[in-house]
Amino acid sequence: MSTMTYAARDSYTMLRRSLKHMRRYPSLTLMLIGQPVIFLLLFVYVFGGTMGAGLPGGGGRADYLAYVAPAILVMTIASVALSTAIYVAKDATEGIVDRFRTMPIARPALLTGHVLGALAQTVLAVTVVLAIAVLLGYRPDAGVAGWAGAIGILALLSLALTWLCVALGLAAQSVETASNTPLFLMILPFVSSAFVPTDSMPTGLAWVAENQPFTPVIDTLRACLAGRDPGSDAWWAIGWCVLVTVLCFWWAGRLFGRVRAV
Repeated sequence: MSTMTYAARDSYTMLRRSLKHMRRYPSLTLMLIGQPVIFLLLFVYVFGGTMGAGLPGGGGRADYLAYVAPAILVMTIASVALSTAIYVAKDATEGIVDRFRTMPIARPALLTGHVLGALAQTVLAVTVVLAIAVLLGYRPDAGVAGWAGAIGILALLSLALTWLCVALGLAAQSVETASNTPLFLMILPFVSSAFVPTDSMPTGLAWVAENQPFTPVIDTLRACLAGRDPGSDAWWAIGWCVLVTVLCFWWAGRLFGRVRAV
C-alpha cells in the first residue's frame, strides 16, 4: 500500500474509535444538541416577540425565528467543537498518544479521526436543530444554490472550529482546562449579528461585532437560507474559515509532536 492509503486506513480506524466513544457516552451528545435547542426556544418564545419588533421593518415572533435560526445553527457547530477539545485533551493527558506512537500508525491519523468524528457529530446536531426550527415554523426560502451555499459555509465553519478545538485540547494541561478554554466560542456569537442587528449596538461594540469572524459567517448563512445574495459577507466568511483552519491545523501539528502524558 502507498503512504496515502495507509494514512486513510488508519484515519478510518480512528474515526471508528471516535464514533464508538460517542455511542458510549450519549449524554454528552444529547447535551451538545440540547444547549442550542434551549437557546432556540428561549430566544423565540421568551424574547422573540419583543426582539422581532425591533428588526428592520418591524416583525413578530415568526420573523425573529427566521432571523435567529441561522445563528443557532452556528452555535450548534461551536457547541460540538467544544467536545472535540475534551476528547483530544483526554487522549493527550492519559498516555494513549504515546501508546499509539509505539504502533505502526500514520502520525496524523489520531487527530484526523477526531476531526472526522466531530464532523459526523456536527451533521447529526445541525440536522436535529434545523428540524426543530422547522417544527417551530421556520421556513427557509433557499433554492438549490442557497442550500449549497449554506451547507458549504456550515462545513467550512465546522472544519475551522474543530481544528481550533483540537489545538486547544492539545495545548491544555488537563481535561478540565480543555473544557473551559474554548468557551469563548459560545460567547462571541452574542457579540455579533446573531441575535440583533449590529447597527442597534453602541458604536464601539458595533465595530467589534462587525469585525469578528462570526458576524460574516452568520450573515452569509442567513442570506443563503433566505434566498438572498450574501455579497461580500461570503468572501469574508470563507476567508476567516480558511485562515482559522490553516493556522490551527499547523498549530495542532506542532503541539501533537510535543505531546507527552502527564
